[in-house]
Amino acid sequence: MEKQPKDIRQHRSQIIPLTIIGIGLIILGLVATRVIFIREPSTNSSVVPAVVNFRAPDLRLNNLSGEEIRLSDYRQQIVMINNWATWCPPCKAEMPVLQDYYHDHQDQGFMLFGIEAGDPQADVASFVKEYRLTFPILLDPRNQSLTAFNNDSLPSSYVIDHDGYVRLAWTGPINRDMLEKYVTPLVEQ
Repeated sequence: MEKQPKDIRQHRSQIIPLTIIGIGLIILGLVATRVIFIREPSTNSSVVPAVVNFRAPDLRLNNLSGEEIRLSDYRQQIVMINNWATWCPPCKAEMPVLQDYYHDHQDQGFMLFGIEAGDPQADVASFVKEYRLTFPILLDPRNQSLTAFNNDSLPSSYVIDHDGYVRLAWTGPINRDMLEKYVTPLVEQ
């Protein structure tokens, strides 16, 4: 067996630890990707809403049947706007919570509009059927709602009082406890 020069042996001895470190970094990257991007958000997590006070925009959007809905026509009710998309995992996670809250409070003068941020109507209709949503869904192909509220994060939600002022603003998913704590007192006024 031929003896290898010293620098080749030294080079090989450096390759093995670097290869192990490289494989370790790849594994760490895969785990981090799984934790950050693939896991489903918990429906128990929720952000606390910001207390705000500004005039609600007068949005005019079409529902799934093609009828134009004007936000200003609902000024005598407490209205929640929920900006969402069919592809958004936190939006999907909060939909059953929003549906249940709407079902329980719609007879008290509470209205919820889900404003879908630009997906094709057929995809939105399929999503609504799959999640059994009964609150009105509005189509927003030009993202007018996101622009009007100056927030392009999804999901984002806003609660509008009887006088047409936005009182609460959320960026991120909402759970039932937060709805009961912050929205129910407005509904019960």
